[in-house]
Amino acid sequence: MASLSNSGWRDVCDKFKNAQTLSCEESLKDPVNDPYRSKYKARELIREIHCTLKSLEACEGEEESGGDGREQRASEAFVDGQRDELFTDGLCGESPPGMLTAKLAAVEFYLGVNHAETEELSAGHEHLMNCVMLLERCRVSSENVSLSIHVRNELGIMWTRRDEAEKALQFLETAEFIYQRYMKEDGSPPMDKIEYFTTEEKLLTDQERTEKFEFIYTYTKYYLAQVYKIVGETERAATYCHNTLQRLLPLKQFNRMEWALNAATLSQYYISKGQFMEGRHCLSAASVILGLAEVPSEAAAQESEAASEQREKNRMQSAHISRCWIKYCLNLLEDAKKLLEDNTGELDTDRQDELKRERTLGEEEEVKSRKSALLFGSEDTFDSIASLEEKVPCLFPLDFSEARAVFLVGQNHVKEAKEYFQMEGHVTDHVEILQDHSALFRTLAFFEEDLEARCKMHKRRIDMLEPVCNELNAQYYLMIRRQLMFELAEIYNEMMDLKMIRANTQADTQSLDKHSIKKINHLCSSAVKYFHMFLDSLRSPDGKFPEKMEEDVLRPALVARFRMARLYSKLICSLPSAQLENLNKALDNYTCITQYCEEHPEAAAAVETELELSKEMVELLPFKINRLKVAMVANN
Repeated sequence: MASLSNSGWRDVCDKFKNAQTLSCEESLKDPVNDPYRSKYKARELIREIHCTLKSLEACEGEEESGGDGREQRASEAFVDGQRDELFTDGLCGESPPGMLTAKLAAVEFYLGVNHAETEELSAGHEHLMNCVMLLERCRVSSENVSLSIHVRNELGIMWTRRDEAEKALQFLETAEFIYQRYMKEDGSPPMDKIEYFTTEEKLLTDQERTEKFEFIYTYTKYYLAQVYKIVGETERAATYCHNTLQRLLPLKQFNRMEWALNAATLSQYYISKGQFMEGRHCLSAASVILGLAEVPSEAAAQESEAASEQREKNRMQSAHISRCWIKYCLNLLEDAKKLLEDNTGELDTDRQDELKRERTLGEEEEVKSRKSALLFGSEDTFDSIASLEEKVPCLFPLDFSEARAVFLVGQNHVKEAKEYFQMEGHVTDHVEILQDHSALFRTLAFFEEDLEARCKMHKRRIDMLEPVCNELNAQYYLMIRRQLMFELAEIYNEMMDLKMIRANTQADTQSLDKHSIKKINHLCSSAVKYFHMFLDSLRSPDGKFPEKMEEDVLRPALVARFRMARLYSKLICSLPSAQLENLNKALDNYTCITQYCEEHPEAAAAVETELELSKEMVELLPFKINRLKVAMVANN
């Protein structure tokens, strides 16, 4: 700065340093009744620096407007041609006027951030836009490229918070363009924004400059991931999120717990798309990185509240990651089941053999090629991540042995998740974990050929869900209880079907014994009981059933009626009078379905198959009932 003496310039640098200390450190100590005291003091110091720089600008004869009309473009959407002008038009960045302009822009940046932090968003936006307009007087160069990206990141955040995602996207995509063009054409370590007000002996090294620059661009990618998600570009959002996480690892300037949770969350996107290899990789990386996070000891947690909170947060994050692993295993099993089941819901052995042949012929090669495109890890984590991946399958299980391997991984994480999300204090989370555990048993049972073993798996589901269902207060946990009641009814119904299949296979060689009949009837009655409980939960406080059901309970309620009708007709009775009573109850439930759909035609689409069968049974059952009545009269 030729126009300032050394002592004058040191005074500017000291003011900047004091402003930074006030804003970043002293503000944390501000009283609750005056939360922005230090930031206001920092603002005054930055304004003093601004006045000093403006006087220098006047001395050097610079025009404030810049004279090229480029300020107008800062608030408009950029197109590729306009973006190119950022690198071709304007002052040379390293020239004295170019450096002075960059310093003025930096002051506007810090004022903008300061106003944003004190919740003065309009003033903050104005200062940030002033920064953009000043920078547009200069060609993008190593002297200003870092600030050019940083200010657009801040504007992207600001517009996102105002629910203006499209405007945020304009600034963030331009920031990305600037980084990519600069790295392609120059690539030298650029000045950081703090260096505009740093004495020469305290300037950053090239390595420090590179690290800070890469860190700023990493945040550009991170913000783009958030905004792409908001505008509905989920695939692009996932790609940018993945890139962000990849870039953070070698930089080593990140919160490991947050990184792990973000990686686990990203895994759920890949799982929803059926990309289980990618999902497994994200979860393995999440588990490894969380394991590297610094966690206070139990002794330290007892002595310090901050240490206790940190330890508790780590336990919570670990439990969240375990829940993501559970979803991974459950989805892998369920998607495999969909591939393998026939139109009756049973294992299609021909399809099973076909898929095994396909896997042998080329699926492994496809996995290898996909895997080369996406790997997390630095030198100290890569092997750990790969080692964990090897313990968890990512290909669809095609038989019971393979399915069991997936199931066991999921079940281990169920235990870990339940250690944190206990019933006391985490009712909803605890029940959801139990439901996922039940679903793991349900999908594993599909692969089991032995009917008795399948029944035992379903019995495990009942043992884990029934006590909780009966324990929950209906007033506070009505929706959860409904889910559990319906699931318990379905489990008992499934077990009854398995017992009936087993009984039918024995029918040729021996008749059903009393124990088998009693067991089938018990399962039947239990299913009916829980379907009844589910339907009763829909009644109003005065006991009336709703004339029109809400959309979220419409199908479950009509399916419950359909299942109950079928169950009543399956009950094994020795007395004709009991059989007659059950057939009449079956007819009543079939009739309820048909009448409801007649009164509410829009409901028919929710239960097309059940409605068609119900109409048939409403016509057929009266004949069966009449025949039974005639037989009873004749016998009497």
